[in-house]
Amino acid sequence: MSRFLTACAVDNKGMTQQGDHWWDKLYDASAPDTGPVPTSESLDDRFDSVLTDPAPPPEPPALQVPAPRPRTGHVGSRPPTYDAEPTTLPAARPGELDELVADTVLDGARYGAYTLRAASVRGDSARFRGEPRRDALLTARFGQDEAALVLVAVAAGRRAAEQTHLAAADLCRWIAESVGRSHARLSEDIRSGRRGDLKSGLHRLTDRAYGRLRARAAERGLDPEEYTAGLRCLLLSADPACRTRVFFGIGPGGLFRLRDGAWQDIEPLLPDASATVGAPVVGFGSPPAAPPEATEEGDRLTMDLGIATAPGPLVEEPVQPPAEPFRFRASVARPGDTLLLASHGLAEPLRGEPALARELAARWAGAEPPGLAAFLADTQLRVTGYADDRTGVAVWEA
Repeated sequence: MSRFLTACAVDNKGMTQQGDHWWDKLYDASAPDTGPVPTSESLDDRFDSVLTDPAPPPEPPALQVPAPRPRTGHVGSRPPTYDAEPTTLPAARPGELDELVADTVLDGARYGAYTLRAASVRGDSARFRGEPRRDALLTARFGQDEAALVLVAVAAGRRAAEQTHLAAADLCRWIAESVGRSHARLSEDIRSGRRGDLKSGLHRLTDRAYGRLRARAAERGLDPEEYTAGLRCLLLSADPACRTRVFFGIGPGGLFRLRDGAWQDIEPLLPDASATVGAPVVGFGSPPAAPPEATEEGDRLTMDLGIATAPGPLVEEPVQPPAEPFRFRASVARPGDTLLLASHGLAEPLRGEPALARELAARWAGAEPPGLAAFLADTQLRVTGYADDRTGVAVWEA
């Protein structure tokens, strides 16, 4: 017991040396007066003041303002007459709903060293009159990995014909089927740089697609000129080491290249009429004699691409060539290039309105390609006097 009291005395002494204990301050008369002891009434007053005068709320966090949404603009001295947004839908028939065409189609991808953007938009006049979009757009990938082949097909129907939008869709689908069946050979030819093989093979595939289009016109009881469309296609390899870009097709439109901030019109020139007179061309009703195995340049001709027999009525006569000559171009892209394939509705204002060419060059000259929404807004950049459907396919080279 004595040891316990001694320990307590020692502890109290230590506390005293460190400072007065709390109860010393309560009962020490010499301690300064800190005010009256709070009563129940004063505590109630403080509680009421807290309820009536609450503390101000904390400042809200700063809002992150997103980037402005891309909007459709115009170039030139005045805006176009038509509304910038869709107004009237095309007429629909209950039993033919599969023939409806959307106002806008947007797609994109990235393979190897390039970024792809594609958009097809109904023209201002067609939107106002409730007519369908006559341009058709199809993007497809065939194969896997580095051997994969990307096809972008654009078909533009004629305004005078009523069912021309159906012809454009058929043409895109049939050329894609033919390319898909032969994609392995085509991919190898592109990666190996066999331009002669590609030109002759794609020429034949295109002629077959137009042959099927004429057969479909006969099934519908239409004249071939009433059920046709122009066709323009791009073939792109997914191999990062391959920068060969292949264009082929028939009909009006444009092929442009943006290089070093300036546009170049690289549309293949059509041959003179005198150049088409002579021996028959492969795919244009050539005789059944064995064709040469190589061209003068040493390229091997790709004659049989595994094309299945097209369905439809039996045609005994040779496939007739389209009304317009075949166009082909295979070029090697440089880093920083932008390749643009355009339908007639986009190529015409791009050639005819310098302000549009300058604006698109300024928007697309950056290191990064635009996103899908921004590319769509760029494609719809309006110009007074140009109200047709617009379809653009752009390829940015890394």
